[in-house]
Amino acid sequence: MVASPPPPPQWVVELSSPPPPRSKSTNIPDPPGYSSTSSTKRSAASKQSRKPPTTEETDTLKLKKCWELAIAPAKALPMNAIMMYMSGNTLQIFSMMMVFTLFKNPFQALLQTNQIFARYETEGTKGKMWMVKLTYVAMNLVALGLGIWKVNGMGLLPTTTSDWLAWETPRVPLENTVFAFK
Repeated sequence: MVASPPPPPQWVVELSSPPPPRSKSTNIPDPPGYSSTSSTKRSAASKQSRKPPTTEETDTLKLKKCWELAIAPAKALPMNAIMMYMSGNTLQIFSMMMVFTLFKNPFQALLQTNQIFARYETEGTKGKMWMVKLTYVAMNLVALGLGIWKVNGMGLLPTTTSDWLAWETPRVPLENTVFAFK
């Protein structure tokens, strides 16, 4: 004789059929600041009252975004300086890769200056963009200066006279001394 499976628990039966919707009782007031009728009216009114921004407002926003892009290389300078300091001044693959990326990124940014700011340039912002671009170029040149500082610290820049001995002419003495035996 095969026993029939036991009936499912009550909570399984309740999950399979959703509870009946409760009717709102009129004796319970809404919480302070909440009204179900005013919330739908307010959201519909806010959607209708929004007007598109003027060209002056969009130009101002574009100029703010351009200034953020122009100052972005300066925000990366402290991180790069700490990384260069921590990598040391010895000639190792890690420090050489760090110096390579320190030179590569500003060079690429300098070459792409006009393309970076092209999407923000309009007739209203065209006269103000030269100062933003100049700041962007200056910040990238400061990043290149950090790379030159690092290369000099590693001893790869020829800044001493011993680096240029092949092009120096030997000094001609004014007098010669000869040792004589007595």
